[in-house]
Amino acid sequence: MNITNVGFLGPNATFTAQAVAALFPGKENKPYRTIPACIDAVENGEVDVAVVPIENTIEGTVNLTIDYLIHVKQLKIIGEVIIPIKQHLMVHPNNTNNWEEVQGIYSHPHAIAQCHKFLYNHFPNIQPIETSSTGAAAKFVSEHPDQNHAAIANSFAAKEYGLSIVKHDIHDFDNNHTRFVVLHKEMLDLDLTKKNTGDKTTLMVTLPSDQAGALHQVLSVFAWRKLNLSKIESRPMKTGLGNYLFLIDIEQRMDEILIPSAIAELEALGSGVTVLGSYPYYRI
Repeated sequence: MNITNVGFLGPNATFTAQAVAALFPGKENKPYRTIPACIDAVENGEVDVAVVPIENTIEGTVNLTIDYLIHVKQLKIIGEVIIPIKQHLMVHPNNTNNWEEVQGIYSHPHAIAQCHKFLYNHFPNIQPIETSSTGAAAKFVSEHPDQNHAAIANSFAAKEYGLSIVKHDIHDFDNNHTRFVVLHKEMLDLDLTKKNTGDKTTLMVTLPSDQAGALHQVLSVFAWRKLNLSKIESRPMKTGLGNYLFLIDIEQRMDEILIPSAIAELEALGSGVTVLGSYPYYRI
């Protein structure tokens, strides 16, 4: 697939922008303010693919991405990239010397949650203000030099928006990584020069109603075929309390026998199955 432009969660210098730079160097990038806007841009043909966050090692799944893909726009996952996340506290250069007296701290809700201990220990009386992205937080602080505000973002954001990092690596855990998925309207091969780390197939499975042991039966379908599952997660179907679907990651690409036969058996059991993607993943 020849990719010429990539949509991502902006503005510039977000972690998503880092993921795009790692996978698609030299391509035309177009920032969007929200995750749904990124996904809509692919659906509307504004960009070839979109890159959006889907999971963080500390905060878990980015529910907005999953729910929008399932319930609103059914795009396909054609790739995934995993990058390390390092959060820093930054202020406008005017406020470098009095950063401990900041009146407001801005960032994406996941970034705020990733830095809970630091914020609790240093700014217990400040309620952080959520923004659409870490880059948007840095941009806001840069545009208000007369106000003593801080942003939680990455070093690229500090450079992009001319901010001073006053505290490095304020995230609670060192092993902080985020998964980003590449989305397209069709299930195509992502042909990159970079060597992939591995392969995955992601399924969405609904269970047969009113059947005891249904989840056990579903998992047994994969177990006896020795298909390794790296993730299984339930999400509400939004049709009523107690109604859930399951997202399942299989640690291999779609083949001609094992996964198709597993899907056929699941459907024979009364489950609904949708293939969300079969794709390479890359670890930076």
